[in-house]
Amino acid sequence: MLYWLTDLSDGGDFFNLFRYITFRAGGAFLTALIFGFIFGIPLINVLRKRQGKGQPIRADGPEGHFVKAGTPTMGGLLIVGALMTSTLLWARLDNPFVWMVLFVTMSYAAIGFADDYAKVSKQNTDGVSGKLRLLLGFLIAAIAGGWAAWFHPDDLTGMLAFPVLKDALLNLGIFFVPFSMIVIVGAANAVNLTDGLDGLAIMPVMIAGGTLGIIAYAVGRVDFTEYLEVHYVPGTGEILIFSAALIGGGLGFLWYNAPPAAVFMGDTGSLALGGALGAIAVATKHEIVLAIVGGLFVVEALSVIIQVLYFKRTGKRVFLMAPIHHHYEKKGWAEPQIVIRFWIISLILALIGLATLKLR
Repeated sequence: MLYWLTDLSDGGDFFNLFRYITFRAGGAFLTALIFGFIFGIPLINVLRKRQGKGQPIRADGPEGHFVKAGTPTMGGLLIVGALMTSTLLWARLDNPFVWMVLFVTMSYAAIGFADDYAKVSKQNTDGVSGKLRLLLGFLIAAIAGGWAAWFHPDDLTGMLAFPVLKDALLNLGIFFVPFSMIVIVGAANAVNLTDGLDGLAIMPVMIAGGTLGIIAYAVGRVDFTEYLEVHYVPGTGEILIFSAALIGGGLGFLWYNAPPAAVFMGDTGSLALGGALGAIAVATKHEIVLAIVGGLFVVEALSVIIQVLYFKRTGKRVFLMAPIHHHYEKKGWAEPQIVIRFWIISLILALIGLATLKLR
């Protein structure tokens, strides 16, 4: 919205700053951060009053989690609110990729909100039917995949790009949309599974979001893509503003989610943020890189899949408990120890993902 202030510029004044994505990204970060600090406490108070007993705690979960009973959930509303407000304020609203990522984020937030509301109102961990959640998630992802394909350059439409291999493209054709659906739904659910300890999910999401924002900015500039020898996707640079808002909103939320958490993000936040990461990867043609940058989420999801499949086949468990962060809780690791070590892993994976831009 503020981009239109450039119409008041003569080319050498303050208003000219709004032409620059990096300036507006800084503004988006600060706006989202301030939003979180202003509305954090009021939102938590409302959620605590409305929810009463807070988020239901799994009866079969780690013993240490029962002390968290009464903590309100749906804190993702703070992140999503900051993210949406800041992006709409600072991004160019004629950019299709910004709207595509916002569409996925808000739609998945709505699914997560319905799930959180069902859990809190019924005071159990069932929530919305898993099949319905997946059905709605795939439908939203299908729209987003088609949306991205429509606005991709003709030479990249329906193509899958590979990191490191600079000229390697695989023509998925009509299978690009189903592939996009798997990426977006997979990312959303992987982040959802990771959100099991205070502060565990939000920092890796911010790290991954920031990394993908840098990639989006790079592939959206023809001079950068020529230097880095990556595929040019016009318009994706504006996604950096969304990513900056995600980091600002995430930090604002982490202020209240740091151990011991005053609020949980719930499915409202985890599904929305995971879906956003998947949508950015699809828009920028970096779906495979997302699996590297978001490797922690991949491992968390795989630990659940392996546990379920192995238990059905043998009646035994590979992990003491899945997702894998609970396995380490069962082994006696302290919660902050797990969280900080997983943050370190996320940062390392993000740096590896960024390195693929230059390793050609």
